[in-house]
Amino acid sequence: MTTSGEQEIQALDIMARSVEETVALGHAVGSLAKQHLVIALIGDLGCGKTVFVKGLAQGLAVSDSYTITSPSYTLINEYPGHLFLFHADLYRLSGSIDIESTGLFEIMDKEGVVAIEWAERLAPEELNADLRIIFEISGKHSRRIVLSAYGQTGINLLKRLKKQIHPALESAG
Repeated sequence: MTTSGEQEIQALDIMARSVEETVALGHAVGSLAKQHLVIALIGDLGCGKTVFVKGLAQGLAVSDSYTITSPSYTLINEYPGHLFLFHADLYRLSGSIDIESTGLFEIMDKEGVVAIEWAERLAPEELNADLRIIFEISGKHSRRIVLSAYGQTGINLLKRLKKQIHPALESAG
């Protein structure tokens, strides 16, 4: 329910002009996560998905002793923080049978934050994401990052994020 003049935030369009700004956005999302959260990460190779997850891990207070890398070959990495971070990468998988064998669906039901790279490889009915984040390369070091919320958990997080981020990060379009 919104009050007069207040609008539900269901999407946020960000312009990250450096790797550091992408990490900072991930950090902000991680620090705001207070409960189970599934994040679908969508975008081409090299667009910043893993960089975002590095920041997400920082925001979740994952120890610096862990090196956050794309789990392309391990498929799912798990990191303890104030909430567990489950980092999945579906790039190498080709079908629902492959995905089912990873244990991803069980992890999506666990308490913690689940960040899924290449989430578009899941059928829409298989992915119950609270946030969908689309990364687009807009320059050598800049990325357009569009965060869309699904359900109250995602909407609440985007509302808090909008209050926290620097206005210069918001995209004009």
